[in-house]
Amino acid sequence: MRKPRRPDPEVLEIDYRVPTALGSLAWAVALIVLLAMGDRLAASEQWWLGVCATGLVLGVFGYAYIPRLLRKRAEAEERHTARRDSAEPDR
Repeated sequence: MRKPRRPDPEVLEIDYRVPTALGSLAWAVALIVLLAMGDRLAASEQWWLGVCATGLVLGVFGYAYIPRLLRKRAEAEERHTARRDSAEPDR
């Protein structure tokens, strides 16, 4: 006999900007290290400069986008709650 499915855990809301900032910082440090290597970086490995720059740009974009995302989520939740409350019959 199968076990009944346990309910999904509650979503843990955290400040998503902290890991985004740390990731962006890591890409920035990697880019600085690679740029500091200069000519010692083999020509076949210079594609890593583009990877670091892309990671940094995406991290900065994510950091700037997170507040908008959270605001839109909150607005959608408010609309859902208002719609649900208006659909319930008064007792």
